[in-house]
Amino acid sequence: MNRSLVLTFTTLVVSSGLALAQTTQPGAAYNNADFKVTSTQAVYQSDLDLVVMSMKVSGQAGRTVPKPSGSMANAPVLAYVFPTTLQPQDVGFSPIEGIVALALTSHPDMDDTPLWDENNDGNFDNDGLVWHPHWVVLQEDKRVPGGLSVKAFRKDDKTVVLPKTAPGVPIYFDSPGYNVVTSGPTIRVAIPAYRIHNRTDFRFDAVTCYLQMYHPVHGDTASHHEAEDKPLLGVYAVYGVLSEKLTLPYTVTKK
Repeated sequence: MNRSLVLTFTTLVVSSGLALAQTTQPGAAYNNADFKVTSTQAVYQSDLDLVVMSMKVSGQAGRTVPKPSGSMANAPVLAYVFPTTLQPQDVGFSPIEGIVALALTSHPDMDDTPLWDENNDGNFDNDGLVWHPHWVVLQEDKRVPGGLSVKAFRKDDKTVVLPKTAPGVPIYFDSPGYNVVTSGPTIRVAIPAYRIHNRTDFRFDAVTCYLQMYHPVHGDTASHHEAEDKPLLGVYAVYGVLSEKLTLPYTVTKK
C-alpha cells in the first residue's frame, strides 16, 4: 500500500478526532459507541470457499444509521471499513494506485445497489439504509476534512475497468452484493474467494468513519472529476482505527 497514504491517514485520524470534539463538525452527531472498534478478524472458511470479515464495537453494530438529508447534496454515509493490501485488479478495477477497502455502508438518500433488493420489498431503488458492501479505491484528498476520497475518473476515460456490478458512477466504486449481517456488537460480511482472485493472504485493518456524497450543482455526476471543489464521495470524519496508525497488521486465518 502507498506509504504516503498511510502517513496521511494517520495524520487525519488525529486531526479528525480533535475536530469531532466540536459538535458542528460533519459527522460529529454519529460519533458514539456503535463506531468504537474493539476487535476485528477475517477467517477463510475452506469448506464454503468464503472469507468472512468481521468488526466488533463497544456498542451495537449497525444500530446507528444516518438521518436523511433529503437530497444528494451532502448526503450522509456511515461506514465500517476494512482497508486491505488487496490490489485494485483483485476486485475488478483497473490497476491503479490507492488503498483498496471494503466499506459496509448505510445511506438513506440514495440506492447504489441497482442489482439487489436488500429489504426484499420488490423495489430495487429504496435500499440505501440497509447495511451493504462496496469495494472502493481510496486516495489522499485535501478537499475534505477526513483527508481521503474515493478515487474518481472522467466518464469518457475508455481505459477505466470496473466490475460488472459497479453502479455506474465515475469513481472506483463497486456494489458486489455480498451478504452483510449485524448481530449485537458485531458486523460481518461474507466474500466468495473467487471474487477476490482467491487471495486469502491479504492484510487489513478496521476503521469507522463518516462520508458525504457531493452532487455537483449542475446535477451531472457523469462530468464530475478531480477539478470539482469537492470529491464525489469523501471522508469527512474518522471515528476510529483499530491499529491506531493504519498499519494493516491483521491477517486472514484459515479454518
